[in-house]
Amino acid sequence: MNSLAKTAAIPVIAIDGPAGVGKSTVARLLAKTLGYNILISGVLYRALAMQLHEHGIAFDARAEIAALVADTDIKFVLDGEQVKTYINGTIAGRDIYSEHCAQLASAAGESAVLREALLPIQRQFRQPPGLVADGRDMATVVFTDAVLKLFLQADIAERARRRQRQLRQRKVYAKLGDLNNELLERDQRDSERSIAQLKIADDAVVLDTTTLSVTEVVDKLMKVVDAKLNERGKTN
Repeated sequence: MNSLAKTAAIPVIAIDGPAGVGKSTVARLLAKTLGYNILISGVLYRALAMQLHEHGIAFDARAEIAALVADTDIKFVLDGEQVKTYINGTIAGRDIYSEHCAQLASAAGESAVLREALLPIQRQFRQPPGLVADGRDMATVVFTDAVLKLFLQADIAERARRRQRQLRQRKVYAKLGDLNNELLERDQRDSERSIAQLKIADDAVVLDTTTLSVTEVVDKLMKVVDAKLNERGKTN
């Protein structure tokens, strides 16, 4: 089996959905249960957007972006109830979850140059025994051959509440109304951007999580995951 075939044989569970729906939490719990690696693409974009901003590099500067991406090592490590992000060997601070960084990442996400540079980087996270990838275009762009494609939804009010709880856990505080407005703006940008639009893959399993607890979501998805992996094992 050649290297490309070996990589393709590594199962990927791709989770897409809008901001604040709980993708990162679900991805962490699925990865922990399965013993898989994890990719949180939103944090990847935040980390690179911060680096570009600090170095004064424009989001369309192809050569400079390529050089910075090549020199930046980002790892996600499951540690108990959290995922630690390491940037060049140093744990990322709270500022990576700030609204300022979120705005930088949103602007960076509209850069075709940066997306092109990060595509192979994201695919490098596909390592044995498997990968759970969380983002907005994991199933439609990055891992189109994912063994399972999931799309999570929830109403805007619930997403704002979840985002507020998530930020509080990281000691970042924001008003619920502000978060609601920010999520609406991000939804509009994500659905209207010319590249990597937020959309549901044709073969995705869609789950509305508005009235479900995290445990209920994970339990439902693990049944789908187990069935898909068992089916895959029988055909390989």
